[in-house]
Amino acid sequence: MHSVIRCIVVDDEPLPVKLLADYITKTPGLQLVLKTTHVLDALQHVQDGKADLVFLDIQMPELTGMQFIKIIRGTCKVILTTAYSEYAAESYEHDVIDYLMKPITFERFTIAVQKAKKRLQEDVAATPPAKITEYIFVKTEYRIQKINYTDILFIEAMRDYIAFHTPVGKILSLDSMRNMEEVLPAEQFIRIHKSYIINKNNIDFIERGKIVIGNHYLPVGDTYRDAVVAILKM
Repeated sequence: MHSVIRCIVVDDEPLPVKLLADYITKTPGLQLVLKTTHVLDALQHVQDGKADLVFLDIQMPELTGMQFIKIIRGTCKVILTTAYSEYAAESYEHDVIDYLMKPITFERFTIAVQKAKKRLQEDVAATPPAKITEYIFVKTEYRIQKINYTDILFIEAMRDYIAFHTPVGKILSLDSMRNMEEVLPAEQFIRIHKSYIINKNNIDFIERGKIVIGNHYLPVGDTYRDAVVAILKM
C-alpha cells in the first residue's frame, strides 16, 4: 500500500462529488487523485493502477456501481455511496468496504475510511514479499541466455551488439546499452561511459580516474563523471 491512500470519487451528480472530495482533502492519509461525474474516467484510472480506494455511486447512466465492481475484480477497494438502501445486501457479496447512505456526514465518512485503512493494512501484511530477481535473460545469435547479475563484470557497446563480460568469457547480444540501463538494477549497475556499464560489486580498484575490473581498465566518460563520482566517491 502507498504511504497515502489514493482516492477517486465518482458520482453522476456534482454535489456529492464535491462533498466527498472536500472530506478527502481534509482527512490525513488520503489523497484525492480524481473527482469526476464520468464513471469511465474513474474506471480508466483504476485499470491504470492509479487508485487504492474508490467512493462509488451505484446508479449511474454509463455504468452502474455493481458493473464497475465486477469489471475491476478487486484491483482496488470500494466504498459505495447511494441514496438507495436496497443494494446493501448485494454490495457485501462483492466485498465492498462500506455502504454510505446519502446525505453522507463527515462522521460516517470517517468511520468508512478507518475500515478502508484497516483492510488495506491487512492486505499488505498478507502479501508475501516480492522475490528479488538476480538474473537477466539476453538474446544471443542462437539462444536465449540466462546471466546471473553476479557474473556480469561489465557490459561493453560493440557497434550493433553489446558484450556481457563474465568470468568465463564474453556473451554477445543484439540489445542496446539504453535498454540495459532501464532493466538492470540501478543500485548495482552504473553507466560510466557511452561504451561501458559496470557492475560496481565487481570493481577491484580505481586508479587515475579509471575503474579496474580484473585486467580491464575502463575509462569514465566526461558526461558520466559527476554521477559516477557521487556514487563511488572517487
